[in-house]
Amino acid sequence: MARSKETFEDTLKRLEEIVAKMEGGGLGLDDSMKLYEEGMKNIGKLTSMLSKSREKVMKLVADGDGNVDFEAFDEKEGS
Repeated sequence: MARSKETFEDTLKRLEEIVAKMEGGGLGLDDSMKLYEEGMKNIGKLTSMLSKSREKVMKLVADGDGNVDFEAFDEKEGS
């Protein structure tokens, strides 16, 4: 039965497995290409997941009166 939603951790773990297999050598060209394609798809998924998560990041801000409020993370204020 297929899982409804693959997690970031699942996708990253599979990418690590692919890298290990490819670094291990002994694969034929066809197998290497299939793993490479799967790995690139997983990189795309991971990038998308990170982007969506970044959009959801909220930072806690206290105003001058000590009240707590939430506001969207501003990338320009980051690094």
